[in-house]
Amino acid sequence: MDETQPLFTPEAPPCRECSAGVMHLRHITYFTWLGEELITVPNFPAWICDMCGKRDYDERAISWLTMLLSPTAGEPTRRIKRAPRTDSPKRNIPHLPLD
Repeated sequence: MDETQPLFTPEAPPCRECSAGVMHLRHITYFTWLGEELITVPNFPAWICDMCGKRDYDERAISWLTMLLSPTAGEPTRRIKRAPRTDSPKRNIPHLPLD
């Protein structure tokens, strides 16, 4: 091994579990439970250690999946209506003297 090259690259970080392996990005089938129903997601991105098999799932993909599996997914979002301001002075309007 050439000692001038780094052992790990940003694309292949070291495993935090075993410290001997290297994490590689792979696309696997992700399994999760939604209530009593088993959900499978094919081609899900995960970082997998080539030595111990530790899996770290991509955070953005987990957030996206959580949003899709949310019970409120697809429902319109509610807009909060603000009460109109009362007796607020108007800006940039000159006040005329009341003579």
